Amino acid sequence: MGNLSSRYGLENHGLNIGREVYWSLTAPALVEHIARREEGLISEDGAIVVSTGAHTGRSPKDKFVVRAGESAKQVWWGKVNQPLDSQRFEALHGRVVEHLNSKQLFVQDLAVGAAPAYRTPIRVVSESAWHSLFARNLFLRLPEDRLQDHVPQFTVLHAPGFKADPGRDGTNSDVFIVLNFERGLVLIGGTSYAGEIKKSIFTVMNFKLPLQGVLSMHCSANQGVSGDVALFFGLSGTGKTSLSSDPSRRLIGDDEHGWSDEGIFNFEGGCYAKTIRLRADYEPVIWEAIHDFGAVLENVIVDETSRRIDFDDDSLTENTRAGYPLEAVENYVPEGTAGHPNHIFFLTADASGVLPPISRLTADQATYYFLAGYTSKLAGTEKGLGAEPQSTFSACFGEPFLALHPMRYADLLSERISRHNAHVWLVNTGWTGGPFGVGRRMDLPYTRAMVAAALQGSLDGVPTSPDPIFGLEIPERCPGMPEAVLDPRSTWQDPAAYDRQAMRLANQFKDKFQQFAEHVSPQVLAAGPKG
Repeated sequence: MGNLSSRYGLENHGLNIGREVYWSLTAPALVEHIARREEGLISEDGAIVVSTGAHTGRSPKDKFVVRAGESAKQVWWGKVNQPLDSQRFEALHGRVVEHLNSKQLFVQDLAVGAAPAYRTPIRVVSESAWHSLFARNLFLRLPEDRLQDHVPQFTVLHAPGFKADPGRDGTNSDVFIVLNFERGLVLIGGTSYAGEIKKSIFTVMNFKLPLQGVLSMHCSANQGVSGDVALFFGLSGTGKTSLSSDPSRRLIGDDEHGWSDEGIFNFEGGCYAKTIRLRADYEPVIWEAIHDFGAVLENVIVDETSRRIDFDDDSLTENTRAGYPLEAVENYVPEGTAGHPNHIFFLTADASGVLPPISRLTADQATYYFLAGYTSKLAGTEKGLGAEPQSTFSACFGEPFLALHPMRYADLLSERISRHNAHVWLVNTGWTGGPFGVGRRMDLPYTRAMVAAALQGSLDGVPTSPDPIFGLEIPERCPGMPEAVLDPRSTWQDPAAYDRQAMRLANQFKDKFQQFAEHVSPQVLAAGPKG
């Protein structure tokens, strides 16, 4: 329906449509459909408030990759990329198509990758209007005059109302996220959590780009007034969106980027921010963006009468989210591209409370800590996580989304850091003064002050003290930071308890890094904690 449909029709995906199809609807039109279909509520500011039901985070154990063709030789098979055979895929695909053929469908023709040389055309087909709005907010939107000639390289068939049969389909539950690199298809069903759409396409880019010599990264990025570029790596909840959404710098993107020979580029056209206990004074950029018309608020609590939002209410989940287009951010980079990064920050939410707030890494340490990817999974970001953070080692700060072996990404990062002389920092956005339950979460203004000092060169030449266990060089002073906070051991009431906790974490590093020991140089191996 409408004149925004592509000549490359849905029959190319096996769909034989017998009902209405809505092509590339704008935000106002989608909001009308969402209200008519009672998929969500409209807030007092015009944001759409939706519930994702039983699944309020990603389901990593339900993600599969079809083992077929040339791609089978490249994929990093294992717990991250569980194999599914072609016959099972075709049978599941047929049943998903049958399900979608009985529904009204919402199609968004979009793209991923701001750099023209690496831009990938995609299509998202969903039975849900609000997921169509989410996709439109998060990916790159196309000019209307390009929609008729749009031919997607990858298509997401999104069927949250369809459940798999594990015995029949070879899945682990009734939820499935299945990627077929050979066919250019993604099947999603059994879950309404919108992050599965976003991260499945990220996995696609993690497969494609390194094979072209481009580093794909789970990081946010921003740019200073002088053109300097900063990257922020980290898992969900470590501060990527918060730290990159800096009023004094221009936002390039909040989550996914590529690093080519020309510089960095954003994959997306929007942001996906955590909103639990959001405060306007701490995060003004995000606050303003999510109060715009057409923003999608997941599992956020809204008063049905006043339509006011309560960002402190975690009754549905700690993992409340907002998806909004980059245009909602006043100081963003519309091109989505920039030069090579000057500073790289590895963000770790250390729930053990022993890592320093900030430390500068050598080249070998950068490789080690990138491959280790230590952080804590925070409440609600994945299915099955409780209220207490869980320590984890997520290779490249994005293991659930890696399609290739982690060394592919680590080698590319190491080469680019060396070639462009980027400064690398490890920043603990987690706990200080003790572990979770004893200490407290690092104050965001403190973290902002440390990042600002690094970016402005205020830490250059500052004397450092080596951490005796982790080997990290800790600055002895930093503008805007109490000196006592910089040394994590001095923040604990019981130094001996700190030593025990630090040794436990160091040994965890050594155990987890064994999988990479044969792939890295002796210098990189020696750059880790002493233990």
